[in-house]
Amino acid sequence: MDAYDEDSRAPAGPDGSGDLHAPGASTDPAASAGPGAPAAPADPGDPGGPGDSPPAGPVTAAAAPRTGVAALSPRYQVGAAVALAVVAVTACVHLAMVFLSVAPANTVTKQHGKAIEEWVYPEFEQNWKLFAPNPLQQNIAVQVRAELRTKEGGLFTTGWYDLSARDGADIDGNLVPSHTQQNELRRGWDFLVATHGADNRPIGMRGSLSEQYVRRIVVMRLNREDTIHREGVVRRVQVRSSTTNVQPPAWSQEKISDKPVYRVLPWWTVSADEAAGGVR
Repeated sequence: MDAYDEDSRAPAGPDGSGDLHAPGASTDPAASAGPGAPAAPADPGDPGGPGDSPPAGPVTAAAAPRTGVAALSPRYQVGAAVALAVVAVTACVHLAMVFLSVAPANTVTKQHGKAIEEWVYPEFEQNWKLFAPNPLQQNIAVQVRAELRTKEGGLFTTGWYDLSARDGADIDGNLVPSHTQQNELRRGWDFLVATHGADNRPIGMRGSLSEQYVRRIVVMRLNREDTIHREGVVRRVQVRSSTTNVQPPAWSQEKISDKPVYRVLPWWTVSADEAAGGVR
């Protein structure tokens, strides 16, 4: 087969010629497509083509929206920063005060003991009796009875109201019991016992203050009773404690009395303001 036959297998050109690359033939697809054909897209990599032209304007990425404190105006950002600083300083001071209140006596507690007590007591008191070598093994209930002036002018003495048992009933099943339900009556009684002798007489000014504190607590509790309002007005109150030993477990050989021991205080006269429902 000669060269003529090889050329005969090539595709024919527009003019019937088999050589598309003959001398003088155009290699432009647009030119070969005819006068009415659309122009071919320009090659972006072609030097001088439209792909090399610079963008019409500067291209910038969209800024992400601000969140949190950064979204606030500068004035409010300063306010938020100051508030956070105050909270942080207060938290540090509180932790330091609580730590010093339970730490052994040292130079700081000796010099600033009063300030530490005013900060911690009574709301943030820490009680470590559970971890003491001899933890508390008694149940102490505070009870009260009242002498009423009836509407007819006579006197009537009520039975004993177990205030501690009522606090316990309010706390039982309560996920967030109040500080009053947990500690008001208990701490008031502890304060009174610590400032009274075995004869139930107050020791110094703190003893008289503890009597006044406990008396106001029990009168306020009595004023919540419907029976008191129906019978008359509280004239005097008498407080006592009932102390019962916590019984040992069944497997223990220890024998402890389960009979309550009472400590009965003398009658206290109630002022008119206290009898009316509180101090005015």
